[in-house]
Amino acid sequence: MRVRTARPDLLLLGILCALPCFCQTQGAQAQPAPSQSTAELSSRDAPATFTTKVNLVMVPVVVRDSNGKAIGTLKKEDFQLFDKGKPQLITRFSVEKAGESTIPAEVADDAALDHSTNAAPAKPAPPIAQRFVVYLFDDVHTTTPDLIQARDAADKHLNESLNATTRAAIFTTSGQGNLDFTDDRAQLHAALMKLMAHPTMLARGSDCPDLSYYMADLIFNKNDPQALHAAAQEVLATCDPPPPIPPGPAVQQIMQQAEQNAENVTRGTASRILELGERDTRLAFTTLEGAIRRLSAAPGDRSLILVSAGFFLTDDLRPEETDIMDRAIRASVRISSLNARGLYVIVPGGDASTPTTVANPQMIQLKQEYDQQSALAEEDVLEELADATGGRYFHNNNGLEDGFNRIAAPPEFVYVLGFSPQNLKFDGAYHPLKVKLANLRGLDLQARRGYYAPRHLPNPEEDAKREIQEALFSRDELQDIPVELHMQFFKASDISAKIAVLARVSVRGLRFRKADGRNNDNLVVLAGVFDRNGNYITGMEKTVEMRLLDSTLETLLNAGITVRTNFDVPPGSYVIRLVVRDSEGQTMAARNGVVEIP
Repeated sequence: MRVRTARPDLLLLGILCALPCFCQTQGAQAQPAPSQSTAELSSRDAPATFTTKVNLVMVPVVVRDSNGKAIGTLKKEDFQLFDKGKPQLITRFSVEKAGESTIPAEVADDAALDHSTNAAPAKPAPPIAQRFVVYLFDDVHTTTPDLIQARDAADKHLNESLNATTRAAIFTTSGQGNLDFTDDRAQLHAALMKLMAHPTMLARGSDCPDLSYYMADLIFNKNDPQALHAAAQEVLATCDPPPPIPPGPAVQQIMQQAEQNAENVTRGTASRILELGERDTRLAFTTLEGAIRRLSAAPGDRSLILVSAGFFLTDDLRPEETDIMDRAIRASVRISSLNARGLYVIVPGGDASTPTTVANPQMIQLKQEYDQQSALAEEDVLEELADATGGRYFHNNNGLEDGFNRIAAPPEFVYVLGFSPQNLKFDGAYHPLKVKLANLRGLDLQARRGYYAPRHLPNPEEDAKREIQEALFSRDELQDIPVELHMQFFKASDISAKIAVLARVSVRGLRFRKADGRNNDNLVVLAGVFDRNGNYITGMEKTVEMRLLDSTLETLLNAGITVRTNFDVPPGSYVIRLVVRDSEGQTMAARNGVVEIP
């Protein structure tokens, strides 16, 4: 897109100045209309309420050939989507291509603002960030040796792959040592070298019985009798063995009482471990949400690389996982995962650093089986987040540097399927999803596995507000409404400047609602300013209320409407994002621009 300056005759609604009952908006402040009952056009700085389709489930899908190369030539009719085994109508379909919708590195042709003679000439802009990657290291669930191995691999990967248009950030689950987006390799190296484990759970073997979070869930939440019996036998054998029982008729009663006490001890230990495990999982989810929120404010391709040994999810935490998936999908954030343990095996009875609390060989074998099940369950969340958002999962491999290179590269094509479940019950139930290819063979398909139904009706006003805010922080250019973006800047001094953002909106594509002899519609015009690293600086939202007579609408069909917003900024490189949305047609437009103020 070529960024141009606006002509004087296109300044804010200037074409309408001679029209009766018109309220002109100047700059960032709206002037009140002379009479709300007669004004045809007015502006206010307040959010508009939109009606949106509710319960839309988005399903990213990546299709690869036998060589692992993503395919981008499929159509909507090539896909079949099932919710709980029932076929669904795909109502939305799009193909995202890596590298598309990036922000062009162009500047204004003319630096004049209101034809001021103080305007400075534009210079070629330096490279603007177009790709943003958060490397999230789970230092709560990952041991220090595994973290060191992963950080060294990440350091080599970043040193070789970071380029002029990519910004990387280092986040940790504990929140210690975070580094915001930068292209400074020295800062990234320093942040990586500070990584170390910050576990909050007690070391295995500190409690008796020695229970994993997974086994504690089996005992306390799922009432698994085999797990309870195995742990209780450990209590009897090694933790609190009962005194010798003298022969006599009370032997059986004493043994039953001892077993009951051991089970009570086991349940108490399981309860404590569950509390600590859920706390750590929620901490990881909170960090994930924060990283996604930070990425959603970045105007470019967005990736999150989760580096973790994995963590177990109880059934109660599954809806929170779905919320994270939905948040990432809405914000076009692709989550890829790397298992920091690499290639590993479960050592019977633990390794040399693990205290031995079980002497019985049968118990050792049984605990090994539970540890293996726990390790597999902890990996699930890494794979599920990647599948749900179009990312990749790297595991069971010690070549971590190669792993980083693989998962950091975005898939060339991602299909996004959307459907609205019919007769959806707001009961929080899990809905397994299945995506199939119709009449196509020999292709590998990666897709979201399921979602949890909401427990309450959505709020249309909040959904609409979120939708337009997400559009502001997106990189995509939308063309539902014909909109031209024009930018000008005026440099007042060496430390201060002003950017004018002008949106010329064609009303031909708007769907007006006829009432009381007027043509009614509201336009929300949202402009945002980002720095060259993708950091959000400032923004302004304006609502233009149109109550147009037929004669006025006829005039505007050719002239359109131009809305202007001014921003005070210091000299530098800026990304401008413009979003326009109308309330009646529920359509949207979005444009990107770049301006360099020397």
